[in-house]
Amino acid sequence: MKNIPSTKIEFNYNKIVRIQGLDELAKIIFPGNKNHQRIFLAIFIELKYSPSQFLPCLLPLCDKYDFTPRMLETVRSKTRRMGIIDHVSRFNKAHGYREGWVFSSRFNRALTHLSELLTSIRQRKDAVQEQKDRDLFIYL
Repeated sequence: MKNIPSTKIEFNYNKIVRIQGLDELAKIIFPGNKNHQRIFLAIFIELKYSPSQFLPCLLPLCDKYDFTPRMLETVRSKTRRMGIIDHVSRFNKAHGYREGWVFSSRFNRALTHLSELLTSIRQRKDAVQEQKDRDLFIYL
C-alpha cells in the first residue's frame, strides 16, 4: 500500500490567530510532519533572502539542508498548489526571461476572497436570497 503524504492544513482559528513566526506557520501548513516543515522553511527562507526573491532552481537546497529530492518535490508541489510559491517560465518578461521560483500572491488573494465572500453572504438578507439559502438543504 502506497503511503501518500497528507495535504491537511490545520485551519483552526485559535491556532491561526496565535501565529507569531514562520516556524508556527509551517506547523499549520504541514501539521505533524517535521521534515516537511523543515523543507518549507528552507524554501521560504532561501527565496526570501535571494536576490529579487527569485531562485532559479530548488534542487540545490537538498544538498544544503540534507533532504531528498522526493521530499522537496512533495513540499514544493503543496506550496505551489496553495499559491505560496510559483514557477515562472523563461518567457516571462517581468522576471527578465529567467526560469525559476518566486513568491506568489495567489494564497493571499484566495484568503482575502474567502473573507470577503463570507462577509458578503452573511450580510445578504432578502427574500430571494433566503429562499436560495434554504433550497441548499434540499440538494445536500
